[in-house]
Amino acid sequence: MTTRDDATALERDSSTALPARPTMQDVADRVGMSRQLVSIVLRGAPGASEASKDRILAAARELGYHPDDSARMLRRRHSGQIGVLFTMRQPFEVDLVEALYRRAGDYGFSLALSTMGSTRSQETALAELMRQRIEALIVLDAGDSDNEQVPLPTGVPALLLGGPNSAAPHDRVTLENGAGLELAVSHLTNLGHERIAYLGPQSGPNAADRLHGYLAAMATRAFPARVIESDFTEAGGHRAATEILQELDSPQGPTALVCVNDHCAIGALQTLVRAGVRVPEDVSVIGFDDSSAAALPFVRLTSVRPDPDHMAQLALEAVRARLDQPASELSVSRVTPTLWVRDSTAAPR
Repeated sequence: MTTRDDATALERDSSTALPARPTMQDVADRVGMSRQLVSIVLRGAPGASEASKDRILAAARELGYHPDDSARMLRRRHSGQIGVLFTMRQPFEVDLVEALYRRAGDYGFSLALSTMGSTRSQETALAELMRQRIEALIVLDAGDSDNEQVPLPTGVPALLLGGPNSAAPHDRVTLENGAGLELAVSHLTNLGHERIAYLGPQSGPNAADRLHGYLAAMATRAFPARVIESDFTEAGGHRAATEILQELDSPQGPTALVCVNDHCAIGALQTLVRAGVRVPEDVSVIGFDDSSAAALPFVRLTSVRPDPDHMAQLALEAVRARLDQPASELSVSRVTPTLWVRDSTAAPR
């Protein structure tokens, strides 16, 4: 049985102190203009030329300066407010936000939330948080996109939560995706499966980690790997399962599916069932995230569980430690998930 102590490894990375929060004077120095003119532009007041506005706003973005920074520096020490930036693309992100809410008060924090997505940029979402006197920032990483992100503001401690390990100069609570896939493959091989297919994308931080974990687990056992392109959605799982349906009567067809997340797994499961395929008698299915949908009576999906409550606790502890000792070394908490076995897996027929 995996204990919490076994599941989490802490290490220290070398680091220097956090950079100072940029000031209005820094912006003025960057563009070679007066602080008064910079103030006019950043307050949106009339009196500056369009050329000056463009230069000042560009410099502010480059420096990570936000209009309320100077005033907030006088007030922020006791605000107790932590910004949380997330997308809500995945149920796991919602689970993490709920867990942060449950535990924030234990550390003397309140939360300010800001979402980003297809109609709201990360830059806009960050600017909203910076106007709310936040002391630190927690960025949730669903890991379902490899799009380049806007740099995080300087001078405000930031923690990356939920994604894979990275070289980013921030405190991190990372998920050991590869270990989760090893658990899934191990469970299936212990049941007697050898022809195990993987449904998921090949790019994106968490997606790549999970794919590599699957490939490593299959290679260790000298079993043939089969990757079927999908995404993190039920529609993606449906498309991949439709492709699999044509192979199930073949001697080389898969007897089990490991999916990049629960959405994908549920889409695949529903497609199989509607086609008359019995789950788990004919095909076993495993998801990842252990979302609330996985436990529904008509789903009962075996799923890899990251433990959002424990991850939220580690994140808040790291933020508290960073605020208490701003110049300390960066910390990385690595969390190994567990496997929750339900009704969607069984021995192959």
